[in-house]
Amino acid sequence: MVRTIANRILWLISVLLAVTAIVFVIVHLSGDPTDGFVDPGASPDVRDRIRAKHGLDDPLPAQYLRFVRSAATGDFGESWRADQPALELVLDRLGQTVRLACLALVLAVTAGVALGSTIARDALKFVSLPLRMLIAISQALPSFWVGAMLVLIFAVNLGWLPSSGGGSLEAIVLPAVTLALQPAAMIAGLVDTQLRESLRADFVRTARGKGLPERTVVLGHALRSSLGPILAFLGIQIGFLLGGAVVVEGVFAYPGVGLLALNAVQDRDLPIIQAFVVVMATVICLTTIAIDLLARSLDPRIAHGGAAS
Repeated sequence: MVRTIANRILWLISVLLAVTAIVFVIVHLSGDPTDGFVDPGASPDVRDRIRAKHGLDDPLPAQYLRFVRSAATGDFGESWRADQPALELVLDRLGQTVRLACLALVLAVTAGVALGSTIARDALKFVSLPLRMLIAISQALPSFWVGAMLVLIFAVNLGWLPSSGGGSLEAIVLPAVTLALQPAAMIAGLVDTQLRESLRADFVRTARGKGLPERTVVLGHALRSSLGPILAFLGIQIGFLLGGAVVVEGVFAYPGVGLLALNAVQDRDLPIIQAFVVVMATVICLTTIAIDLLARSLDPRIAHGGAAS
């Protein structure tokens, strides 16, 4: 287990270095970073002074090394647009995004497990085909379109829910449903596949032979034996939820870190972009590691395989 944790920490560090280097290069290749926050009519002398102030006239490798040294101490510099510490701005918004992602995850897991187990049991054969079609359609629908349709129906036409903002529970409903739709469909498909395999296993037939209720057999035995792959998949979906929140927050003007990042990209505010990338990559990687360790503790087969490797 100690070796596994050490390997995951090394993996986390390598991921952070890779993503920050990629983002750093892409931002600079997209054009002059000062175009996002300097008056278009500014003279070349003014631009040169601003570049010198932010170290943008240094070679790109030197800029990146300087960033890595500062980021290692938690210093991502000040936002070029807001003149405030970049990390502070990102962390101030992170709570809203985590709140949105957690609610979306609860909705996705609840709906996905319910749909997947219903289909796998074939208890209601006449609804299995429509549910599979619903899952396939949900996986294909883009989040921005789903969000726009939900706003049109529930905010504009019916007036039941607000179309933007994030200060109340009502304001988070539409973004959470939009964000949860695709993960719920994917989880339902995985639960269906895993449960079908588990329901054919000998231990399930034994449980049924003992006269246990079907609900207990499915949830207490078959589903529990499928938790390893499902948890591993949830680790991937958490990353998807946090990453997908950027698009959803833009659609609903939700005041999370995703909207902050979108504005920073438009402004080419490199300190904000880099702080956002590091914070989100760290959260996603740590969550993935935690779920992987949890899956290993719940499923001895995974732990044995990890130890063998």
